[in-house]
Amino acid sequence: MDKKKVEGLIRQLLIEIGEDPDREGLLNTPRRVAESFNFLTSGYHLDVSKIINNAKFTSEVNNMIIVKDIEVYSLCEHHMLPFFGKCHIGYIARTQVLGVSKLARIVDVFARRLQIQERLTAQIAHAIMAEVDAEGIGVVMDCKHLCMMMRGVEKQNSSMVTSSVLGSFHNDPPTREEFLNLIDKG
Repeated sequence: MDKKKVEGLIRQLLIEIGEDPDREGLLNTPRRVAESFNFLTSGYHLDVSKIINNAKFTSEVNNMIIVKDIEVYSLCEHHMLPFFGKCHIGYIARTQVLGVSKLARIVDVFARRLQIQERLTAQIAHAIMAEVDAEGIGVVMDCKHLCMMMRGVEKQNSSMVTSSVLGSFHNDPPTREEFLNLIDKG
């Protein structure tokens, strides 16, 4: 990203909305916004395999592995406003498991892009499935969308829940039910 170019665009945006980009409170805003967008869209330049960095481990167990309540922050591609919430991931390994922190890092790879929640949920599931050749995987996200809360319909208490289930989580209802029950436990 050309940060200087983005700074200029933000400066022009401030002028277009009727602000004075030279007033004290806005002097460094173009630079700060450029830095923010560089971070918030850094997922375009990340590769899942490099993020995992060989943190795959041989495992003979095929238990369900679940990581709950992974914080997720992203920007909606329609309004470039944040959406945020929790991501729950469960999978049944065949021969390999991922280092637990890598699941959260995979979430960030895809969340740090302009997104829709539906696609984000599926991308996370497909990436993990591909990396460990899991027997099955389930990803559930529950997020609040500022594009719906602070503009448009202005529904502050709404949230969106999406799921992506692959392999045995899709084909075997009891497996899917076990996953959903386990992520629901406080």
